[in-house]
Amino acid sequence: MTQMQDYASRLSDPGSRKFETFSYLPPMSAAQIRKQVEFIVNKGWNPAIEHSEPEHSALDYWYMWKLPMFGETDVDRILAEADACHKAHPTHHVRLVGYDNSKQSQGACMVVHRGKMD
Repeated sequence: MTQMQDYASRLSDPGSRKFETFSYLPPMSAAQIRKQVEFIVNKGWNPAIEHSEPEHSALDYWYMWKLPMFGETDVDRILAEADACHKAHPTHHVRLVGYDNSKQSQGACMVVHRGKMD
């Protein structure tokens, strides 16, 4: 059996915390984030943008950026909203959520911008 890797993630160190599955991988490029948005749109899920301070991002509650974008299929518009949220809150983490109507749950969730650590 191979050795499992421990990810040093501590409450006392906001920069070390992991969020969702993709945070265990190297940061996604703009093209890779775009592919994820395309996936959400192609599945028919409703995109939404959320943000949180790094020190509070381990909590379940994140602030919603505007309302979910019900029925939005324009990938550029979705990416622009994520960028606008990041610009308005540069010290916050920003994540993209894809809400699955049929299962009434999140179908996808990923941090697309990491806030600046002070």
